[in-house]
Amino acid sequence: MSPTKRLEILDLIRELRQQLNLSQKQFAAKLGVSFKTVNRWENGHTVPSRLALKLIEEMIRQMGEPGKRLLNQYFSEAESGYDS
Repeated sequence: MSPTKRLEILDLIRELRQQLNLSQKQFAAKLGVSFKTVNRWENGHTVPSRLALKLIEEMIRQMGEPGKRLLNQYFSEAESGYDS
């Protein structure tokens, strides 16, 4: 994974978590991962698995209108199947 893509993912995770007003621990619980995992994602030490990214995308979709910007910014239309 390119360094640019890695930075985008950590930005997405942090921004989503903050928009949902969740702590790293709360965000981790919603995704079914550990606090340490989310912390490592946000600090750029690791990246989410494909399954975790799919769950994150679903979480964004459930946000409705506020999630549209995040979907458009971080997921390509081909990947997300999202119509603007």
